[in-house]
Order: sequence, then structure tokens, then C-alpha cells
Amino acid sequence: MRKIFLVVLLMGIAWLQAAAQQDAKAESILNKMADTYRKAGGVSLSFGGTQRGKLLLKGDKFYLESGGIRTWFDGKTQWSYVAQNEEVNVSTPTPEELQSVNPYALLTSYKKSFNYRYVGEKTRQGKRGQEILLTPKASQDVKSITLNVKENGSPVYIAIQLHNGEKQEFQISSYQTGVNLPDATFRFNKQKYPEAEIIDLR
Repeated sequence: MRKIFLVVLLMGIAWLQAAAQQDAKAESILNKMADTYRKAGGVSLSFGGTQRGKLLLKGDKFYLESGGIRTWFDGKTQWSYVAQNEEVNVSTPTPEELQSVNPYALLTSYKKSFNYRYVGEKTRQGKRGQEILLTPKASQDVKSITLNVKENGSPVYIAIQLHNGEKQEFQISSYQTGVNLPDATFRFNKQKYPEAEIIDLR
């Protein structure tokens, strides 16, 4: 009995060590991705997947164009323009709401808000990367986030699974860094959309 207990204990210790190593590997990859992004300056990327679109990033600012909706975020205020309705919704989104729109928002909160583990190397759309699964520590709309990252810290694939069953997939087709993006890029310009009705939800 004592021998069996000892074997189980050793197996448990080995499993915990493996889990800790996986978490350490996941954290190392996430840290590298975040560091690469911080040093990248302006970033421009195109994606396919659930929808096709374009995403411009600089620090905590972004501009997203996808599915007939254009979204600007200047670090505080978000404007979402729906072309079909000629409407602009103005809001101050929460960090959780930002993650459902801009998956890069998690780079500023993964240590505090998520548990994460290294899944292994996987090929997505012919591109091989290291895959990580993130799950929120607190209850929110997002159930999990899957990241697939190249050795150089650039993304290959991002998937956001929501509790309502909806899944958003971003397959990165192009990724450019060092792009010159003035701050005005991330703010809605009413002069370019004179017919748009502005709905302030703040």
C-alpha cells in the first residue's frame, strides 16, 4: 500500500512539474509576442477566417474593418460605423468588450485576467506555430482564446470562443510592422461620413 502511494505521489509530482513547465513555456511565448508587439510601432495586418478584414494597431489603439463595420478605438473611446444603417455607435468599452473586437487587447491583460497553457506546435493554413490556450480567470462572455504564434512572435491564427457558442477566427494572411500610423487613424472623422447618424452610448 505504501509503495502504491509513493508511486502515485511521484506521478503527481511529475505531472505538476510538467504542467508548470507548460505554463512557463506558454508565458514565455506570450511575453515574446507582447514584447515584439510593443517594439513594432504601427502594425498592419490582414486576415481571413470567420470574416475577412484589416486591422491597424498602435499601442492600445486600433482600427478594424470587417463585415461591413468599421471600428476605431483611440485608447478610450470606440466608434463603430455600420455602413448598411449609416449609423455610428460611440461607447467606452470595457477590457472584456475590447477583447471580443480586438484580440490584441489581451496582450495587456493576459497575466492578470487569464490562465494559459502551452498546447504544442500546430500548422494553421500551411503555417507552423506554437499554440497556446487562454481561459479567463473570471466569468465573462469569452470562454477561451486560442493563439498560434511564430518563433519571431508574430501571430498565425487567433480564435475567440464565446459562451453562447459563437466562434471568431482570425487567420493572419499578412503582417507588417513599423507602419506609420498617425493618431487620427484611430478616431472617427465625421467629415468623411456626413450622412451618418451618431448614437452616443456613453
